[in-house]
Amino acid sequence: MESRDLKQERDPLSLISRRGFLKGAGSIAGAGSVHALARPGLSLPRPGGTILAYVGTYTNHGEGIYLFEVNPSTGALTQIKVFSGISNPSWLAIDPSKRFLYAANENFTPSDTVSSFSIDPSNGDLTLLNVASSQGSGPAHLSVHPSGKYVFVANYGSGNVAVLPVLANGALGAATDVKNDADACVPSPCPLGPIHAQNAPPGSFAISGHDAPHAHMIQSDPKGDFVLVNDLGIDLTLIWKFNAATGTLSDPKTVASSPGAGPRHFAFHPNGRWFYSLNEEASTLAFMVYDATTGSLSPVSEISTVPAGFVGTNFTSEVIVSKDGRFVYALNRLHDTIAIFSIDGTGTPTLVGEVSTLGDYPRNCNIDPTGNFLYACNHRADNITTFRVDGNGRHLKFTGKYTPVGSPAIIIFL
Repeated sequence: MESRDLKQERDPLSLISRRGFLKGAGSIAGAGSVHALARPGLSLPRPGGTILAYVGTYTNHGEGIYLFEVNPSTGALTQIKVFSGISNPSWLAIDPSKRFLYAANENFTPSDTVSSFSIDPSNGDLTLLNVASSQGSGPAHLSVHPSGKYVFVANYGSGNVAVLPVLANGALGAATDVKNDADACVPSPCPLGPIHAQNAPPGSFAISGHDAPHAHMIQSDPKGDFVLVNDLGIDLTLIWKFNAATGTLSDPKTVASSPGAGPRHFAFHPNGRWFYSLNEEASTLAFMVYDATTGSLSPVSEISTVPAGFVGTNFTSEVIVSKDGRFVYALNRLHDTIAIFSIDGTGTPTLVGEVSTLGDYPRNCNIDPTGNFLYACNHRADNITTFRVDGNGRHLKFTGKYTPVGSPAIIIFL
């Protein structure tokens, strides 16, 4: 999840940190006071079958967390409210009970935070519960344990991860564990990956990020027995054994990406065995097989997310798997496309198509609960584009609907 300096991504020779620009934009401390601003002329959604969406933003252009109602027939997003006063809520997660929402406040300060909110089930309103330390700098990703009792946080800037317990009212307590990614190797510390990705497209200058460990994503396996972390700087996927009674991580295993690949985000197949890891610097998708008994990953293949013949710089961002498990979708930034992969009977992905996001620098995408629409958050274009999922998932067709949102970073559904 990155709050990277836009100049650096256009000009990789710049010495400015790719995440540095948010230090200024994120000067609002923690979450601050939260204000709900209703859009004039709109009533709150009806309880029942209504689909709601939350959009987290970078608050250089965005205003906080946006609440939308989803039209299940057209995919249109209707803005209901904006919860302002939250600094750079660049990643959001909802707990399994759908009662609480958690936001990573990606400000790149020594005292960065995670905000917890209660969700009003009748209308999606958010009420701030508390703000807890992320135990690091630049929290770029968070997720909730399947039990709903813990929130895991990946701090990109400081290269560490934290386990935050969920209290009875949904607020977050003090961390039960904090681990530095670089300590997972034997001997430690884990070495940094090379500056240039071995498998990047010809002429690529996607070379930043290997200056230090950078925890980019953290999530448990479907059963909640192990916690997986992608670290871009040390080119590793880490697998920690998780003790749900104590909220602690132990006995790490590591799986290396191709040199310099920069593993960013990952996604499990619905069967819980197939694992897809997206490499930001190499612009590749790695396929591995997961053993839920031992928490082990076995690499199988790695293929490009850009079409044959592409040259130059591209940064991947998000990877998701369709609910029926037949397709993987991956986002390309600078190339600004959604890569579409079919999955065969062994889990192996094959690139079968691509579609423009019709925006600039897509950071996140997600499919609504009906499975009919895919939404792409175009960070630099300040909009979200809506695509209809056709051909049983093989094709994405733009609906003609743009939704204005400043610096959208993530969209999730209630």
